[in-house]
Amino acid sequence: MINVLDLEISFAGVPVLRGISFDVARGESYGLVGESGSGKSTILRAITGLAPAGEGLIVVDGQVLDPGPRRDLAFLRRLQMVFQDPYGSLHPRHTVDRVLRESLAIQEIADADARIVGILADVGLGPQFRYRYPHQLSGGQRQRVAIARALITDPEILLLDEPTSALDVSVQAEVLNLLDDLRRARNLTFILVSHNLPVVTHMCDRVGVIQNGLLVEELPAAALDRGTARHAYTRSLLASASGYRRPGRKGTEETAPVARAPHAHSPADARSPKPITVPAEEGRPVLSDFLNDALIFGRSLR
Repeated sequence: MINVLDLEISFAGVPVLRGISFDVARGESYGLVGESGSGKSTILRAITGLAPAGEGLIVVDGQVLDPGPRRDLAFLRRLQMVFQDPYGSLHPRHTVDRVLRESLAIQEIADADARIVGILADVGLGPQFRYRYPHQLSGGQRQRVAIARALITDPEILLLDEPTSALDVSVQAEVLNLLDDLRRARNLTFILVSHNLPVVTHMCDRVGVIQNGLLVEELPAAALDRGTARHAYTRSLLASASGYRRPGRKGTEETAPVARAPHAHSPADARSPKPITVPAEEGRPVLSDFLNDALIFGRSLR
């Protein structure tokens, strides 16, 4: 559904992307990982037209995109983006209702009231949130509004630029589980940018690893989960993501945490996310444990 071929972008003569190529199938979730400044977010901005592409092609469902910033409304109805900062992506003087209504007005979509009520319910916000301002919401609630704004026009593609990095771990888990459920329910296609390898392995089917504007490796999320990367840079990311290891743990690899029983009020089929498996040294805790535990806990509360 999305094809990026030999994409090159420079800013002030400095190369940012150098011949990036990848494909994303319809309904697939594709992750982009790499250190800060590697060019991950620039790819999303080029697809949306927020950053002009220099060389190469971007094709979405057979439509070759203009390399400049021009995207027509029909295209933007099919593709939406959720930004990193929920504090900065919402107008501070607009209520939730106005934020959502504006998207519908731009696309000339009718039945605004019914759509607003419905999308708020879909993202786990009741009608009492409809006329609140951003400063009256928590960080997680703001990001749910941002997701609602992206989904209210019924897009087929969501571009997710670090959608949970500004949130604490427990709220991250809630938002990630929400996005995962929405993708399955609506058959959405995702491109997810993240620094967090456990997040990527939980959310994505395949992963592209970017270093200094180059796609150095592409692998299934399950392979990243097992720690079976081929490229040295990917292996270094896995090593840095190991964080620290809990005292008393032994062995050279982390194993899956024991899933807790579902909460009394949760669905019987509450599922546990797959944990990431990374090499680690004894005596060093593993940061991914905390996110895996939070994902399980967040799922059990839903």
